[in-house]
Amino acid sequence: MATVLSTFERGMKLHASRTVPSRLNKLQLRPRDTQTDGLLENMTSSQKLAEYDLHHQTFAGYQPKTPDEWIARAGKVAEILTEDAAQRDIQQIPPHAEVALLKSSGLTTILGLIEHGGGGQTWDVGYKVIREVAKGDGSIGMLLGYHLLWSWTANVVGTDEQRDRWQAEITKNKHFIGGAVNPRDSDLSITSEGDNIVFSGFKNFNTGGVVSDITVLEGILEGTDSHIFAFVSTKQPGLQFANNWDAIGMRLTESGSVKIDKVVVPWDDALGWDAKTKKPLDILTLPWATLLLPTIQLVFSNFYLGIALGALDYAAKYTISNTRAWPYGGDNKEKATDEFYILEKYGNFKAHLRAAEALADKAGLVIAEIYAKHSDKRDISARQRGEAAEWVASVKIVTTDTALSVTSGIFEVTGARATGRKVGLDRFWRNVRTHTLHDPVSYKNRELGRFTLLDEIPEATWYT
Repeated sequence: MATVLSTFERGMKLHASRTVPSRLNKLQLRPRDTQTDGLLENMTSSQKLAEYDLHHQTFAGYQPKTPDEWIARAGKVAEILTEDAAQRDIQQIPPHAEVALLKSSGLTTILGLIEHGGGGQTWDVGYKVIREVAKGDGSIGMLLGYHLLWSWTANVVGTDEQRDRWQAEITKNKHFIGGAVNPRDSDLSITSEGDNIVFSGFKNFNTGGVVSDITVLEGILEGTDSHIFAFVSTKQPGLQFANNWDAIGMRLTESGSVKIDKVVVPWDDALGWDAKTKKPLDILTLPWATLLLPTIQLVFSNFYLGIALGALDYAAKYTISNTRAWPYGGDNKEKATDEFYILEKYGNFKAHLRAAEALADKAGLVIAEIYAKHSDKRDISARQRGEAAEWVASVKIVTTDTALSVTSGIFEVTGARATGRKVGLDRFWRNVRTHTLHDPVSYKNRELGRFTLLDEIPEATWYT
C-alpha cells in the first residue's frame, strides 16, 4: 500500500517542479481592468440576480427526488442559461448570479446526504447533471463539475469525522467550492504553528474562487514531502484573486491566478492527518486516497460532451431557421435541410455523440459503484482503481475528439453568416478547445495502449 502513495508523491513532485507561463494579453476578448469593470460587474450581477428571482422561487417550491427529476432540473437550468449565453460570454462578468441559480436549483448539493438537505444522488447522476448544464453554458457546467469534485474532497482524503463534518457544513449551507490546486505550479508552502497550519504561495490558475464560499488549498508541509488538503473560507484577506482570467474560452469560470498569503487553518482541518501527532494517517497511503483524479477526469469529459451536445442543438436550430441551400450544385434544393452534405454531417455528429454518451454513462456507473461499495472500508485495490481509470481514459479520448470535431464542424452546416459574433456559435469550440488543453490527451491514448497490450494499470498521478 505504501508504494501507492510514494508513486503518487513522485508524480506530484514531478508536476510541481514545472511552472506555467503567463498568458498573453493579446488573447483577451475584453480587457478587464479599471473601476468601470467593477461598476459594470455590480450592475450586471444585480440585474441578473433580479432576472433569476422567479426561477429561484420556482426551484424552492420543489426539490427533485429521482435521477430523472434531477436531470430534468439540470435541463431547466441549461435552458435558462442558453437564453443569453453568448452575451454573457462576451461581457465576461463574474458569474455570481449563475452560481446563485445553481444553488437554488439544488444542483450544487445533489451529491449531499438527504438528511442535510442534499439530493442523495450518486456520481453517475452527478455526471449527467454536469453534462446537462454544460449544454446551456460550458463555463457554468465546468464550475458545477469542479464544485462537485472539490465538495467531495473530504470523502476521499479526509477521516470519517472530517468527511461527515464537511459534508454537513457544505450541504446544509449550500456552500459553493472553488479550488486553488494547480499541480503544475510550485506547491504552496505550509508551516506548522501550534494548533494551526499556515498556507502561503501563489497559483497561476484557480477555478471558481472569485464566486466561491470555500476554497480548497493543497500544499507541502515544511520540512517534509507530505501534502495536505484543507477547506478554507474564501472571503478572507489571505486569498487575493488577480481577476486576470483572459483565455479564449471558458470565460466565466474565473480561473485566474491567486496569491495565498498566510492563510491559517486549524490542524483539525488538515484532511487525513492526525492533529495531535501532526502526522499523515495510513488512509492516505491507500489507493482510495487517489480517487479524486479519475473522478475529476470524468468531470472534464462530461462537460466536453455537454458542450458538444449543446452545440449540435444550437446549430440545428440555426440551420433550420437561417441556413440557405446552395444554388450552384446542379441538384438544387429549396431548403438547407434537404441538402445531402448537411444531412450527412448532422447524422455523423449525432452518431458519434450518442456513442460518446453511452461510454460516458458506463464510466459514470463504474465510478459510482466504487464509491457505493468501498466508501465504508476504503478497500479498493490498486488494480480496481486502475481499471476504473482506464474507463475514464477511454471517455476522455472519445469526448475530446468528438467535441472538437462537432464544435468546429457545425460551421460547415450553418454557413458563413453563422460566424457572426452575435450568433454565438463560436463559444462552443472556444470552450472545448480551451479546456481540452488541460492535460495532453495523447498521454491518455498511450496509457490505454499500455493497458491493452501490456495489461498495465496507470500510475496514480495528478492527471490519472
